[in-house]
Amino acid sequence: MAKKANGKTAAKSRRPADLAKRLLGRFEAEDRVLIVIAADPDALASALAFKRLLWRRVANLTIAHVNTITRPDNLAMVRLLSIPLTPLDEVDPEAFSKKVMLDSQPHHHESFASLKLDVIIDHHPLGDASGAAGLVDIRPRYGATSSMMTEYLRGARIKPSSRLATALTYGIKTDTASFGRPSLLEDVQAFQYLFPKANGSVLRKIEFSEMRLKDLALLHLALDRFVVRKHSMYVHLGNVSSPDNLVQIADFFLRVDSVDTCAVSGVHQDKLVVIMRSAAYRTNVGTIAEAAFGDVGPAGGHKAMARAEIPIAAVKKSCKEVTDESMARFVMRRLSKAAAPAKKS
Repeated sequence: MAKKANGKTAAKSRRPADLAKRLLGRFEAEDRVLIVIAADPDALASALAFKRLLWRRVANLTIAHVNTITRPDNLAMVRLLSIPLTPLDEVDPEAFSKKVMLDSQPHHHESFASLKLDVIIDHHPLGDASGAAGLVDIRPRYGATSSMMTEYLRGARIKPSSRLATALTYGIKTDTASFGRPSLLEDVQAFQYLFPKANGSVLRKIEFSEMRLKDLALLHLALDRFVVRKHSMYVHLGNVSSPDNLVQIADFFLRVDSVDTCAVSGVHQDKLVVIMRSAAYRTNVGTIAEAAFGDVGPAGGHKAMARAEIPIAAVKKSCKEVTDESMARFVMRRLSKAAAPAKKS
């Protein structure tokens, strides 16, 4: 349910027209608006949709991303759809009169914590929304924030351009894994509305931009190191240039016919990052991640996908030496302990 930070319902009506009216009513012509995202296809598409909602309604709008974009499909999406982006550390949030967070919540990244937000729209599990003083629309049952933004567009009677429809279509496809992950009828309806308006050639080019030549070396390492236990697969990859590399390998492992659950870990910027994926009916990797690593760092996610980030300093308290082997044992030990009681969703 959509909630305000004080716990009251932010959207008394879920009619798209009412939602759009309530949202647009928060902005004035002189506003300078900052949209903050952790850039991935769903967040990028949602930001582009929000920009369209406020077109000619505000003085200025900037989309700022907190993460470095390295995944080939994300880079292709930004390039082919000409999505205007600025790194968050290159802007002064205080220079903006309104701040919006899409496809994230304040607890998702340390850089979000200090922001005083006017709007949060997200589909991830509800966390601490105390950083928002205005409208908070969080719907954990939705498969994608892009589906929610499509409802706002339709409520405002805005027909998306081919460019915007392509972005939103891809945002829904990625976050629902082409409806292989939990989603709602509303996600399907949003996709059905958008797909005929999308540019199929651009969409295919973005989808097929999955891996760069230099990523093949990491894939080779993963294939050399992986461990299989029953229907679960795990590998530790040591230092990686980006957590997105771990996501690539985890998604690849889940394509193996006998693998239902996988975890891939690596070290990035003094943090041990663990990416989890699952297609098992009775397994909730979001719950497992929180149980396994919640005491040492941010951890959690959905039934089918989860993430944990553990400071290396916390790992050192459990390991005499911090080596690839010891970190692999650290992750596997904690996952094994957490998995048995946390399987059911």
